[in-house]
Amino acid sequence: PGVGFLNASAALASAYGASTPILCLTGEVPSPFIGSGMGHLHELPDQLAMMRGITKWAERVDHPADAERLINEAFFQMTSGRPRPAALAMPWEVFDQRAAVGPAPEPRRPERPPVDANAVDRVAEALREARAPMIMVGSGAIDAGEEVLALAELLQAPLVSFRGGRGVVSNEHPLSLTCAEGYELWPQTDVVLGIGSRMELDWFRWDGRPDRLRRLLIDIDPTQRTRLEPEAAIVADAAEATRALTLALDGHRAPDRAAAMAEVKARTAERVAGITPHAQYVAAIRRALPRDGIFVEEICQAGFASYFALPVYGPRTFITCGHQGTLGFGYATALGAKVARPDLPVVVVAGDGGFAFGLQELVTAAQYGIGVVCVLFDNAAYGNVWRDQMRLFDGRTVASELHNPDWALLARSCGVASAAARSADELERAVATAIERDEPTLVVVPVDRREEVSPWPLLMPQRARR
Repeated sequence: PGVGFLNASAALASAYGASTPILCLTGEVPSPFIGSGMGHLHELPDQLAMMRGITKWAERVDHPADAERLINEAFFQMTSGRPRPAALAMPWEVFDQRAAVGPAPEPRRPERPPVDANAVDRVAEALREARAPMIMVGSGAIDAGEEVLALAELLQAPLVSFRGGRGVVSNEHPLSLTCAEGYELWPQTDVVLGIGSRMELDWFRWDGRPDRLRRLLIDIDPTQRTRLEPEAAIVADAAEATRALTLALDGHRAPDRAAAMAEVKARTAERVAGITPHAQYVAAIRRALPRDGIFVEEICQAGFASYFALPVYGPRTFITCGHQGTLGFGYATALGAKVARPDLPVVVVAGDGGFAFGLQELVTAAQYGIGVVCVLFDNAAYGNVWRDQMRLFDGRTVASELHNPDWALLARSCGVASAAARSADELERAVATAIERDEPTLVVVPVDRREEVSPWPLLMPQRARR
């Protein structure tokens, strides 16, 4: 309880931001001390309130007979509607109590709202009138790739993803664009349809909303309709709603836009290549990582570059903490991904600052033989902070430069293999070798922060061009 729960709170906040169903089980101080203010070991003023603040649902098991019912409810809450984390606490003395319980309750099944035919017709009507539609996909569409692609092909609409929606449709498809590629088509877009997406790229790119732009939405979370204020919205499961929308548009014919998409991809590729050295390093990792391998981005320059520089070929192969931006989440998350899918290679990129938040997990990887490949970019700084201080405060820096350990020596002392790479070719070979060995490996890449080209002009081009 208390600090133990707080140590897990960043992970829960990340799961909330990434719409991920995670169950946190934690203790609580003995019942007589809850809310007493007597300073019992690990006591918080109101732990349950803190749990509820960063989860979709949280409760406390005050009697053993309540455990089964509340566990059942936790899983229902996590998986119905918009998936998000849940949490359960139990006071110390309840853990070893016994009580008679009745037959196990029937598990509550996740509920999905029905597809409203009238809402489908309104969205379909707007799409029929579109000259240059765009579809933005988020993690809510992760299981709707086939349906989303069928709609995109019918409309000849580019499919744009930022983070959570990466891999819904393979980037090999002519219509599947990265955020940097999608921005090139933004000026001519007249209708945008968000599917399981917060549509962050919409407001992220512009101050205010262009009057000409018509906004449409498919989302299982009804509150998104209020937040995003679309012209028309379908509150339903992404796959079911998109399938219904495609049927409603049967007979619609749109001009082929393949040539325009190819031109955008080629033009953007030239700009991406200028984000040195990280675009080249990300490309090297992509060459070494099998198509179905899992890539975990971290809050670092290479992680930011991966939003547009890393082709993604399938769902759940690009893992992100979403809008929470949890510095240091990457390595621990990658260990979880590898345990879940031991049959697939897992590569995580990390900056030195973020990696230091969880470097003790090297011992975990060694202890359990978790074969994650971590590519650590060492620029001896919190790169974003250092760059902003240099730019905004006349080169005055405070606490943004780092004194790092000998990473290779640290890895070996933890029982983890290490390698070094000073070029993209060396990195590709090191990652490929580590994947083949399937053992915990730390690949260290030294980077001169004064020569790094910021990826932000391709992530926030509207602001960068001011």
